[in-house]
Amino acid sequence: MKINNAITVKGKKIVLFQQNDEDYISLTDIAKFKNSEDPRFAIQNWMKTRYTVEFMGIWEKMNNQNFNRVEFDTFKNESGSNSFILTPKKWIETTNAIGIRSKSGRYGGTFAHTDIAFEFASWISPEFKLYLIKEFQRLKKEETEKKFLGWDAKRTLAKVNYIVHTDAVKEYLIPQNISKVQMGNIYANEADVLNIALFGETAKEWKEENEDKDGNMRDYADVSQLVCLAGLESLNAEFIRQKLEQKERLKRLNEIAIIQMKSLLQSNIIKKLK
Repeated sequence: MKINNAITVKGKKIVLFQQNDEDYISLTDIAKFKNSEDPRFAIQNWMKTRYTVEFMGIWEKMNNQNFNRVEFDTFKNESGSNSFILTPKKWIETTNAIGIRSKSGRYGGTFAHTDIAFEFASWISPEFKLYLIKEFQRLKKEETEKKFLGWDAKRTLAKVNYIVHTDAVKEYLIPQNISKVQMGNIYANEADVLNIALFGETAKEWKEENEDKDGNMRDYADVSQLVCLAGLESLNAEFIRQKLEQKERLKRLNEIAIIQMKSLLQSNIIKKLK
């Protein structure tokens, strides 16, 4: 589990993480709004109600093919009684639930899928739930805008210097009167000079390692890599005009890529585009 964000609701910091493109919110942090000293009791009191058990069970049936329905029925039948106790750990281990997650460490505690977390927040306080939803929506809007900005930047950067590079290849490396297939092979070969210099492998090698992915390695490059790639295209075009051997060009480009990536990864401007 990778903690990747946090929001502040009514003065309380609420930690979130994402797994398999699904958002999970800290129930432990939400529970502190009700019991700041020991939020575990608030979570357990909520989980012991029949409504909560049924709600979590329905969610698991809809989203988890490995959900243990037999054990769920046992919990449902026992729920609501004074002697019934249900902890997040017991629920997860007994039913193979995925809607509730437990995490240890610095940001440890009990997390839940947003569908479940919002339900818990409603039990804690209707007002708190509304503020939580509002802050969560604001966060997702920011993430969407940032993702769109990064995607748009990638589209633009992918085209930067492309013509300069291909013109140099065409002028200095492609003999006269060859077929389009042969010409394509030369272009691909020079593209792989850049791929190896920056990514450490050819386009074919990347594709063999990522058969389940559409597109090519450059489609999955981040903004800093694409900025570097644009610069390498210009440099390689100039090296070609200087009639440097491919082996020498590759060595120089790799050395330059290492230096540039170190700088780009520390750039605040690039960080805003990611």
